[in-house]
Formats: sequence, structure tokens, C-alpha cells
Amino acid sequence: MGSLTISIILLIFSAVGLVKASVHVYSRDPFREVGNAYLISGGSEGIAASRNLTPLPRRAFTYIPHDGRSYIRFDNITFWRTEEAAEQQPEIAYNTGLVQVVIFEAADRDTIGGSPYGGQRSICCTSDLAKLEGCTEGEIIRTPSPNERGWPKVLNVQFKGNLLSTRMKSRAVYIKKTGMYNLFFISCDPKLKGMRMTGKTVWKNPDGYLPGRMAPLMKFYVIMSIAYAILSIIWFVQYVRHWNDVLLLQHCIAVVIGLGVFEMIFWYTDYAYFNNTGIRPSGITAFVVTIGAIRRTFSRLLILSVAMGYGVVRPTLGGLTTKVLLLGLTYFVATELLNITEYVGAINDKAGRARVFLVLPDAFVDAFLILWIFTSLSKTLEQLQAKRSSVKLDLYRKFSNALAVTVIVSVMWIGYEVFFKATDPFNVKWQGAWIITAFWDILALCLLSIICYLWAPSQSSQRYAYSEEKGGDSDDDETESLCRESPKGGDISLVKQERKEGTYISSEDDDSDED
Repeated sequence: MGSLTISIILLIFSAVGLVKASVHVYSRDPFREVGNAYLISGGSEGIAASRNLTPLPRRAFTYIPHDGRSYIRFDNITFWRTEEAAEQQPEIAYNTGLVQVVIFEAADRDTIGGSPYGGQRSICCTSDLAKLEGCTEGEIIRTPSPNERGWPKVLNVQFKGNLLSTRMKSRAVYIKKTGMYNLFFISCDPKLKGMRMTGKTVWKNPDGYLPGRMAPLMKFYVIMSIAYAILSIIWFVQYVRHWNDVLLLQHCIAVVIGLGVFEMIFWYTDYAYFNNTGIRPSGITAFVVTIGAIRRTFSRLLILSVAMGYGVVRPTLGGLTTKVLLLGLTYFVATELLNITEYVGAINDKAGRARVFLVLPDAFVDAFLILWIFTSLSKTLEQLQAKRSSVKLDLYRKFSNALAVTVIVSVMWIGYEVFFKATDPFNVKWQGAWIITAFWDILALCLLSIICYLWAPSQSSQRYAYSEEKGGDSDDDETESLCRESPKGGDISLVKQERKEGTYISSEDDDSDED
């Protein structure tokens, strides 16, 4: 119970202080009272082990991102106590007011604090706990890590006399073991209540400043950019070859492919800049998030329009156009706000609560869209079956099967994602967390590829287009004539002209009846 309590405390403050950048900036951040301690969470990130163990020069101000070193560097960390606390100290330069900087790996979180009475775990050592556990009064309670010698790492910083502030010596703590590392600034001195902190810490991996859980995504977006580029080349070759037969639906597919290419390229640019500087570029991130929101909105509206039979069984959406556009606008706003909150700027307690609040409307609109798509698709299939449009019916059946598989896989993945996060509250499995984000981009690309295959531009693209039909007659004769070559090897237009003039008569009169 005690171990669980301290773990929950550390988890909460890790989330509160987490900044989604490898440069964590503290601007007069206040220490919060937790149990018998005052603390600030300095960050929590996955860091890979150093490949280069040679220390940096002490006075080095320029650092190379890809030097193979992993470390947490402290720059200009300054602690500011209240004037009342400073006035209580003598003018003589005695060391007073201890502040301890604690770095530990997530697997060793239970090495911080003690629980001699089986109750709430104490972070700081009191006079009673000093007798029972042998800890030093006024300092944090810690036990050596069973996994790594010399850890958890504790650095001491003290005030001098009655000075109002004290600065921590600039230094770097090198990481020799891969893990999820947590940083806390802790004080056990009641006189330091109300203390604040300024400065920054820099968290670096061997290949750059990108956090460990995000580093694989940079390579992933390179692969996705190549995949979208290949798809776009194949599509646009067919697109240009059969330009005269291209449908409006195929124009919309081309737009989705183009947006996908730009999104993947800009995601890579965003991560590459982040990796080289340690700071996420808010402008690029906001831009690529907006492109992604536009692509997802356009894709869903495209699928909805196809499911309604637009351009196939009806020439327009009629009175539903306004409703479809209004739903699309709502989905875009919900998705944009959610992604801006998640990716742009810092992740703190306010942003965390905002994200939970924004997930609900986004999920609700998405679920409503899916329900509307399948309802419309069912009605379209019934219409095509009633009209005996075999070619279009076969196309829509393949399309509905692809959508059904996509929804089933999505639901299964959401269940896995919930299980993954529920069983890993301290991000111990951070090295595999990138796949949670990557999966949805992979699934979107697969569905887009299937749609491109089904609606690829060709000479016979017009057979999927809407055409006026009288009564309930089948359109199989028209489809057959469009696909059949003329007896003399003539082109399709000649066949259509001969049919119009009544000069061309099929030698197989019973084929259409069988169809």
C-alpha cells in the first residue's frame, strides 16, 4: 500500500511537469507540498544508453546532436527562497536550506521513500524515521538500486548564509543504461516552503534530442513519405493517361493522396527539427496538424459521399449536402483542437485535462460518421441490387468489405491501446509506444490504397458513373457493350454509335438474359 502511494505521487507529478521537448525550461516554477516534502517534477523521458562515454569538456557550449552521448544536462538551475526564509538565516556563509536533485529510472521508483509503519510512504527522513531506517534527517529516504550501481543519482544544492538564491553548478549526468528516467527537485526543509526555481535541463539521446519514445517516428515518417510518394506516382500516371475519363470521385481521391504526401513530409520535418534542436517548432507542428485534420476530414466526407452513392446511383447529394458539410466542419474543428492540444507546445496538467475533455467530442463525431457511412452504404447496396447493376454492386460489395475490416481492426486496436496504457502507467514499455501513433497512419494508407485500387482511372471508368435509367431495367447490357470490342476491332465509341443507330446487333442474344 505504501509503495503504491508513493508511486501514484510520482506518477501524478511526472504528468504535471512533463514538457514535450528535450529542453525543459523552468520559469519560476513553484515547489509543491507532497506529504512531508516540497518538490518539482523536472521531467520524464526515455533515454537510450550512451555509445560514447567520453565526457564533454566542462566549458563546452556547443553540442553535437549525433555524438553518441546520452545525458541530462543542467543549465543555470537557480533556486529562489522567500525573503522570510532568507532573513531567518545568519549572515555568516554557512550552508543552509538543502535542495536535492534526484534522478532515477522508472523501474527503481520504489527506491525513493520509506514506509516503516505500513502506511503512507514518506519521502523525507524525520527524526523518528532516522532511528528506524538509518536515514539522514532532513534528506530524502533512498535505497540503492538493485539494477544499476550508484543509482538513484542524488545531487545536493545548498543556500549560502542568508542569500535569497543559489545556483546549481552546471553539469551533465551521463546515462549508461537504457530506461525511462525521472527527474525531481526535492527539499525536506520546512523553511523552504514557497521556494521557486528557474533554469533548464537538456535531455539528450545518442542520436539527438528527440525523446526516446518518439525517436522511431522520425524514421517511420521517412518510410511513410516514400510509400505515399509511390502511391501518388502510380495514381497520377493512370490519372494523366485517362484524363478524359476521370470522374469527380477520382479527382477527390487525388486530393487525399496529395494531402497525405505533404502531411508525411512535414511530420518528418517537424521531428527532424525537434531532434536537432531539442525544441519542437510550434509553427511547423501546428501547420502539419492542420494538414492532417484536413486530410482526415476530407477522407471521411469522401467515404460518406461514396457510401451514399454520389456519382453512382445519384447525381448529387441533394438536401443532404448541407448536413454533410456541417458534419465535416464539426469533425475538423474537434480533430484540430484535439491535435493542437496534444502536439503543439507543452504537456502540463491543464493540457492533460483539456485533452481528456476534447477526446470525447472527437470520438463522438467519428462514431456518428461511421454509423452514417454504414447506414448509407446499406441503402446504396439495396438500390444497386434492385436495379440489377452487377458491376457497380460488385464494386460496392468490395468497398463495404474493406470498410468493415477497417472498423473491426480499429476497434481491436483501440482495445489493445487501452490495455497497453492501463498496464504501463509508468511508461516502462516506452520503446514500443511509438507504434500506437504509427498504426493509425498505416491503417489510413491501407484503406486509401484499397480505394485507389477499386476506383483506379481507366478507359472504363464511366461504367461506375451515374446514368439515367428508365424503370428497373438492368444496366448490364450497357456495361457489356462498353467492355466488349467491336467485331472489326473498332473502339468503344464506334460500338456505342452502332448501338445508337441500330446497326450493331449482338450475335449472342441470350447473354444479357443470363447476366
